[in-house]
Amino acid sequence: MPVISRLVELHPAITAWHRELHQHPELLFETHRTSAFMAEKLRAFGCDEIRTGLGRTGVVGVIHGRQRSSGRVIGLRADMDALPVVETTDLPYASQHEGLMHACGHDGHTAMLLGAAKYLAETRNFDGTVVVIFQPAEEGGGDGREMCEDGLTTHDRQRTIYRKSPRPKRRNRHGIARDLRRIQPVRAQAR
Repeated sequence: MPVISRLVELHPAITAWHRELHQHPELLFETHRTSAFMAEKLRAFGCDEIRTGLGRTGVVGVIHGRQRSSGRVIGLRADMDALPVVETTDLPYASQHEGLMHACGHDGHTAMLLGAAKYLAETRNFDGTVVVIFQPAEEGGGDGREMCEDGLTTHDRQRTIYRKSPRPKRRNRHGIARDLRRIQPVRAQAR
């Protein structure tokens, strides 16, 4: 099945995950419910390895391609934490936690990365390894440093980690936003 068709099919699931995450925002390193949700989904998708507790509540899923002769390992990262903001929307999936809200889009980024993980685990149509990284505490709590200190980059040897950008600037020929930003170099972040 073509990539675009499969992603269209995954859209309802990605939307449901986004709304579930939006209703249950958590701050900084207190992303226990969100982390459990990520780990549960990664197990259901059939990831080759799932690690929890990196950077306190971070979650990592490892997906090997059909081939691994290239030796390439890349990381795809999304943030999980919310902000101490009162939600004043009338959305049917508004925050159920007074004074907390996913006002910065991390719920959407996390749901999209889950969609990518599901697709990659289903197809494995790549040469190398993809590491999906669900990071806590981006909003003022240390960012990815604690995950790196817990061995994220040394275990998987990612040379490059990509993150979702909040504002896409370019679109590909299918009209899909090309908004992944490269985080480079990984080793410098681990220090």
